[in-house]
Amino acid sequence: MKIDTLGVQAFVAIAEGGSFRQAAQTLNVTQTAITQRLRKLESYLGVVLVERTTRHCALTEIGERFLPQARRLLGELADALTEIRETGMSQRGDVSIACVPTIGVQYLPRVLRRFSASRPHDRVRILDHASSHVRAAVLRREAEFGIGVAGEQHPELTSVPLTTDPYVLVCRDDHPLAKRRRVKWSALGAHALIFAGEVSANRGLLDVALETNGVNLRAFYEVQRSSTALGLVAQGLGAAVVPRLAVQKDVFPMVRVIELIEPDVSRTLVLLARKAAHLSPAAQALYDMLLDQASG
Repeated sequence: MKIDTLGVQAFVAIAEGGSFRQAAQTLNVTQTAITQRLRKLESYLGVVLVERTTRHCALTEIGERFLPQARRLLGELADALTEIRETGMSQRGDVSIACVPTIGVQYLPRVLRRFSASRPHDRVRILDHASSHVRAAVLRREAEFGIGVAGEQHPELTSVPLTTDPYVLVCRDDHPLAKRRRVKWSALGAHALIFAGEVSANRGLLDVALETNGVNLRAFYEVQRSSTALGLVAQGLGAAVVPRLAVQKDVFPMVRVIELIEPDVSRTLVLLARKAAHLSPAAQALYDMLLDQASG
């Protein structure tokens, strides 16, 4: 059965407004449209719902009986539409995440491409911070979850491993080490090096690993972001130690990536979330996709 919603809406507006003119104003349509909608409804029902003259309109006896049902029908329809709309809105929204900058070079964009394809209406806000600031952003609820470098476990956060990211040497193709496939850490002492600065989580991890293995290196340049290190390398200012994920393919064609050995040093990237947090549906979907990427 086809329900004439517009006709029912016009009928209720006439009954409540007391005239075709008031009904037209209420529904923001012309009086002609109101008349046509009512006639169509009455024709479908086979009854007269409204008696009208040039000066007066009133509900017929059948119209009086139908009015409560018509109101209920429109109310139930409005409630159903509101419920569906709110359900849809709850399934989409904005997602705020925090991450170390290097995760945004290769790793995160691959996942976001899948996320955008499956949830095209969701927007993602990315706060790229140093690892300590990633934890702080999650704890302060500025981000629903974060991606940082594994370190000391915070009691209020869960930490799930995502991937292992080795440190590599990057140098320009005219550098003395450019032809090598792998280089020992101890061989770097004779070259001008670009290293992570003191506030970087990479620096602390590298210092511990190299000191444990008796390797002593001195930086000629210190930077806070790997992107800055790559820019310096491209200008021939030295060779840099950076995480492999920081090196974007083909951005600097003259830059070579060389494996560092003895020791093998890498960092673990982890998903961070508050233990008591309930992620929004959109954030949960992105979180799950990152876990799926890790397991794949």
